Amino acid sequence: MLNEANLDQIKFVVSPHNPLKEKADLLDQSQRLEMVKQSIADNQNFLIEDIEFTLPQPSYTINTLTALKEKYPNETFSIVMGSDSLAGIHLWKDFETLLNYPILIYKRDQDFINPYAHKSNIYVFDSPILNISATKIRQMLAHNQSVKYLVRDEILSVLKKEL
Repeated sequence: MLNEANLDQIKFVVSPHNPLKEKADLLDQSQRLEMVKQSIADNQNFLIEDIEFTLPQPSYTINTLTALKEKYPNETFSIVMGSDSLAGIHLWKDFETLLNYPILIYKRDQDFINPYAHKSNIYVFDSPILNISATKIRQMLAHNQSVKYLVRDEILSVLKKEL
């Protein structure tokens, strides 16, 4: 997305508690933060943001964006998400307000049809579709299938301890 959308940088926001997921099913927030740090360490345009660690839980994107604008008043923010997230955005808190932000969509399915095509601030990119997700990786690990080349070795060791 960095290249496709011509962005200066991408901030990866680690969420302690996504309200659409059971907290008990999530790895510890510090472990997830560390795994993201390790995953993006070799790209100076990728930054980690732990702002949600200081916000009330569960974490709502609209609150995060408000806090980010306060913390970085001179920056402009877009939301980067997979097409599967856009399809379910109507479940998000204050989604109508979120739909006013620039939203950059990474297609996760070739047959994706943008339900908000009438909105000029939602951009769908024809990036290569990779059939990789955290859910898929967890399923593969649960079935003792190799995830080599899908995650870094140091992250794999954390996942194997926790799953």
